[in-house]
Amino acid sequence: MTRVKKETKNEVRKPKKRLKQIQAIKGMNDILPTDQLVWDYVLDHARKLCTELGFGRISTPILEKTELFQRGVGNITDIVEKEMFSFETKGGDDVSMRPEGTAGVVRAYVENGMSKWPQPVKLFYEGPMFRYEKPQAGRYRQFYQFGFEIIGDNCPAIDAQVIYLAWKILQKSEINDTIIQLNSIGCSECRLAYKKMLVDYYEMKINKLCHDCKRRLDENPLRLLDCKEEKCTQVSFSAPQIIDHLCEPCHDHFKNVLEFLDELEIPYVLNSNLVRGLDYYTQTVFEIWECDSEGNQNSLGGGGRYDNMIKLMGGEDAPAIGFSFGIERVVESIQRKGIKINKRIKKDVFLVQLGNLARKKILRIFDKLIDCDIAVGESLGRGSIKSQLRLANKTNSKLALIVGQKEALDDTVIIRDMESGMQEVVTLQDIVEEVQKRLRN
Repeated sequence: MTRVKKETKNEVRKPKKRLKQIQAIKGMNDILPTDQLVWDYVLDHARKLCTELGFGRISTPILEKTELFQRGVGNITDIVEKEMFSFETKGGDDVSMRPEGTAGVVRAYVENGMSKWPQPVKLFYEGPMFRYEKPQAGRYRQFYQFGFEIIGDNCPAIDAQVIYLAWKILQKSEINDTIIQLNSIGCSECRLAYKKMLVDYYEMKINKLCHDCKRRLDENPLRLLDCKEEKCTQVSFSAPQIIDHLCEPCHDHFKNVLEFLDELEIPYVLNSNLVRGLDYYTQTVFEIWECDSEGNQNSLGGGGRYDNMIKLMGGEDAPAIGFSFGIERVVESIQRKGIKINKRIKKDVFLVQLGNLARKKILRIFDKLIDCDIAVGESLGRGSIKSQLRLANKTNSKLALIVGQKEALDDTVIIRDMESGMQEVVTLQDIVEEVQKRLRN
């Protein structure tokens, strides 16, 4: 027989070891319900404006073949070189988590034969993107973008429409202190001569360049204009400006874009160093910058024309232009400004109960009201009728349906008008019809 050792009074039980808390991956954040209200505020405006202007929503996979971004975004870009989350699948495929949205949309356009659709094709998207970079305010490893693309039209008015839509979404979100930074980087023909001129200029300043720019000088000289290192920024101030070396078609295209923007009275400035960080851009490029009271500037989003990308992805040659903004950056701007979001929770009916039998009756009413598309609130875990009625007030409910112990036994319901406080007893059988009648009135 096995003896169980008894605990003596002097023996102290060792406390159980607490499991280590698991935290979110660095640069990948939770979006809490309080923040979701602001997110919905921004996205509702963006979706509504896009839909009104004839854009259709598209969703593309988070995982794509790595080759898609190498070919579309460009091998010699920070995104492809340093920032992509790439790995090999169990089947041996090289895949990457999408670092931006345009390449996937273009792939979908080509793969699904959208070139046969009425042109231009207008598409908008939203969702998470992934880049491995140092997390900081407005810049995360998992971040969200809202973007839109117009494929199949090279008219300068289309450029102006995309810029207008981007600007208008921010205006509707009450971000008014913005300025459009605008440039044209020309086409492959006029860029050829300009690149040579740029290389000649930077070769004379090579000792003043950062390590990355020395490498870019041979591989992608346009990117030198985009470098954020202070010493490289100083050198770029005196660099030749591409806008002075555009071919006649590119010059005329950009001139028309500016005239359309003037007609729309959209504020913009010409920024000769704006080239954007992706290889696919041609002609018009732009960013929307927010200016705070202290004069600091922050880019909320950007875009431009990419007339060669569809052909590069194996499709028929087609012009295109698009824009995307970082949702976190826009949300943080709204929160920083203290803009009040007037989006209160509203319910048609709030269900109040007391006791288990009453809860059973309430659940039956709940099901019937939901089937009639009536917005219903409840707090099944609370026991106090008074506390439940307070919650009904907070949710701006028009009616409260009260089932206490007596009502549960009698198969009746007290219907209370939350504004006047008037109450009436209605049979359980007639309650849905009575609620519908009162809501109509």
